[in-house]
Amino acid sequence: MEYDIVIIGGGVVGCAVARLLSAYEGSIALIERSTDVAEGASKANSGIVHAGFDAEPGSLKAKLNVEGAGMYEALCAELGVPFARPGALVLAFDEEQRATVEDLYHKGLANGVEGLEIIGRERILELEPNVNPQVVCALWAKTSGLVSPYELTYALADHAVINGVDFLLETEAKDIHKENGTFVVSTTKGDLHARVLVNCAGISSARLHNMLSDTKYEVIARKGEYYLLDHTVAPAFTRTMFQTPGKMGKGILVSPTTHGNLLLGPTAEDVTDDWDTATTAAALRMVSEKARRTWPKENLRTCVTTFAGIRAHEKGGDFIVGPTQGVKGAYEAIGIESPGLSASPAIAQRLVSQILQDNPLKKKVEWKPAYKGPKPFSGMTIQERAEAYAQNPEYGAVICRCEQVTEAEIRDAIRRPLGARTLDAVKRRTRAGMGRCQGGFCSPRVLEILAEELKVDPTQVTKSGGKSYLLVGTLASITGKEDA
Repeated sequence: MEYDIVIIGGGVVGCAVARLLSAYEGSIALIERSTDVAEGASKANSGIVHAGFDAEPGSLKAKLNVEGAGMYEALCAELGVPFARPGALVLAFDEEQRATVEDLYHKGLANGVEGLEIIGRERILELEPNVNPQVVCALWAKTSGLVSPYELTYALADHAVINGVDFLLETEAKDIHKENGTFVVSTTKGDLHARVLVNCAGISSARLHNMLSDTKYEVIARKGEYYLLDHTVAPAFTRTMFQTPGKMGKGILVSPTTHGNLLLGPTAEDVTDDWDTATTAAALRMVSEKARRTWPKENLRTCVTTFAGIRAHEKGGDFIVGPTQGVKGAYEAIGIESPGLSASPAIAQRLVSQILQDNPLKKKVEWKPAYKGPKPFSGMTIQERAEAYAQNPEYGAVICRCEQVTEAEIRDAIRRPLGARTLDAVKRRTRAGMGRCQGGFCSPRVLEILAEELKVDPTQVTKSGGKSYLLVGTLASITGKEDA
């Protein structure tokens, strides 16, 4: 198949690039090796829009972090994605850590971060009464925000689909080379040809880059493990609570989420397997022990799940964003680890600006507005629920009791522009299965709805794509009786 532009990678950066390019004429495809977008680092991170005080002044990380963080209000309002700016505190528990806090403050000023302030113990306890009273001081970053990273990625992808971008899922780029000025991307589903190539492949970005360029990069897979606590208990903190960072990252944090859960983590462990998202007792024990320094009354009894994500750490330490060195027509985003989510709108804007500078693309007469899903039933007033039911009786069937998700919302998640095709895809678009029982009650009915909407046999429905089938067969196939 031939396209004007092929984007590799369906994470938040790839989908943001696809959305911006969809405003221009031309054929565009995004390929993603998984069954859904946001299946890599974009689904498994802290969901924090960092203020920008941590990155080294003068680095691309610092520049794009601050630029991207400033774009979030407008972007999320346009896409209908939950976003808030509750702020963050970086805690110091001794004089050595106080020096680190002061260093972060000056870094933040150099990076152009607004609303930074160093505060003492009394003010900290006034803002966050559950913090460890042994705290000495803290950096208060008032512009730090929270977003749902996978919901943002879905919204970006939906907007791109509405405007004509082809999303080729379960399509992995195995090899790239150039023939007669055209890129040939060999995938698990055949070859794609493109005039312009955009590499946003996350953990695989350096490997794909090295196929084309004489300048070589190395990306290290760095795993982080988390606890997620139930939102039915009010979070102990209203702001993101950091400890002073180390060389492997920002350290163990305790943070609310946009949906009112509390998140503890992550660890930082370099691994050799890009797909190694298994959690371990040792790492989670370390998360709990270190988080207790922030939250002495830590209570994990409301933990609903643990999870792990892989972030792409480039050995040089900075983002690599722009044209691929020595390869005309190729562009890339490599090493997009934290604060990659925060920087993603600015990364996409930078890449697209450079693509437009080199390739005269004509702007479309009409760029269709973003898809906005229905208001969650769980957030509706009684009057709004009554009106929703009057318009669609499927709002009267609550499928997920833990998260108050209705049949209407599940069917909408499957029907949206880039709709859900698996149980996990429904879960992240609607929260059905994200509560205390983790899908124990609602999964059978969600499976039935998926089978109905996708017009497939229930035995073909998967949890997360591939061979993750939920049913091994039917009673008839086991007993040999057609009426079983």
